[in-house]
Amino acid sequence: MKILVTGGAGFIGSAIIRHIIKHTLDAVVNVDKLTYAGNLESLTGVSDNDRYAFEHADICNAAEMARIFAEHKPDAVMHLAAESHVDRSISGPAAFIETNIVGTYVLLEAARNYWSALPDDAKKAFRFHHISTDEVYGDLPHPDEHPLALPLFTETTAYAPSSPYSASKASSDHLVRAWLRTYGLPTIVTNCSNNYGPYHFPEKLIPLVILNALEGKALPVYGKGDQIRDWLYVEDHARALYTVVTKGVVGETYNIGGYNEKQNLEVVHTICDLLDEIVPKAVSYRSQITYIADRPGHDRRYAIDASKIGRELGWKPIETFESGIRKTVQWYLDNPRWVENVKSGAYKTWIEQNYEKR
Repeated sequence: MKILVTGGAGFIGSAIIRHIIKHTLDAVVNVDKLTYAGNLESLTGVSDNDRYAFEHADICNAAEMARIFAEHKPDAVMHLAAESHVDRSISGPAAFIETNIVGTYVLLEAARNYWSALPDDAKKAFRFHHISTDEVYGDLPHPDEHPLALPLFTETTAYAPSSPYSASKASSDHLVRAWLRTYGLPTIVTNCSNNYGPYHFPEKLIPLVILNALEGKALPVYGKGDQIRDWLYVEDHARALYTVVTKGVVGETYNIGGYNEKQNLEVVHTICDLLDEIVPKAVSYRSQITYIADRPGHDRRYAIDASKIGRELGWKPIETFESGIRKTVQWYLDNPRWVENVKSGAYKTWIEQNYEKR
């Protein structure tokens, strides 16, 4: 089939495209605005494949979305295009409202108009898969406060978003479900835990710590570093997303997690210890850890119950945190050109020279 992937130049989007091209016979149409975190260099291994096509477009542009659906005639949509950094949402929430809420609305309408005109068989087979986050659920009790019977996020956990980012993603989830209930558009929603792995933009915790450590910079840790996250290796997530879009049941929600609850400080220590082993220096990288004031409204703990997708669709993560984080650290050590192009702005200059703004 042909799958339209929005945000396919981003971290998770590029992982699902690489998975589809390398491990299936399906075709992909990558729709991406190429904002600061979108990077086509994350797709260099598959972008010359004849089953891959790229459209430089903004999901908020209704005319462009209508054109893309009409020209490419996808069998499914995987919607990943989003602003996703919590700190940026606190300092500038407007972009999150525009992309995550308005953009999702525009895409839903383009998909609905296209789907409505399909023949009955194609209409029945069509899927709109919305990829979201566990942050829509708010946070969970922390073991420091509730040492026994700690709960996990399930597909029926009530929404209680804490940040402008998570509130905008919660809004988009509600829109997707409303388009199923009101119009019959065949939608599926997935909510994932924190992803990590190769090609991750350096503003996020794990790549930031790796690269700051190598450059001798401070390794910033919010508060005491006791916030807990469930870490999911991005290639495991890509497999889960493809499983859902091909086997998932319309109207269902599937939570995707790695079963790897770690305190942020533990993650930082693990990265430092791996770097001490692989590229040792006179003093441990742990000496660069710096504690900073905590983020406003910082969620204490996220943890996913991924038993439903395992039970109903047969997916489970392959990577442990220990194996995945070692692969991730090694990837950044082995790919200095990708890192330099992203951090220096050379990649963005290339984009400006090669693509017209739409």
